[in-house]
Amino acid sequence: MAKKPETSSRIADNKKAAYNYFFEERHEAGMVLHGWEVKALREGKVQLTDGYVIIKDGELFLIGCQINPLKTASTH
Repeated sequence: MAKKPETSSRIADNKKAAYNYFFEERHEAGMVLHGWEVKALREGKVQLTDGYVIIKDGELFLIGCQINPLKTASTH
């Protein structure tokens, strides 16, 4: 029986940063999101072009990214 190809769980990728810069190190981290944010990310309603990460008190903060809510999603 043929093996199914592994699918990536990556939802978004900043291709411009990978093209313009050399990454000396790569880190993988999780994020806490609201339900509407998860749905919007899966629909591709995210803009990472101007995003970056800062470290403050041992925590990572994602700055400059935009998640656009779906028109049908409830944000409350």
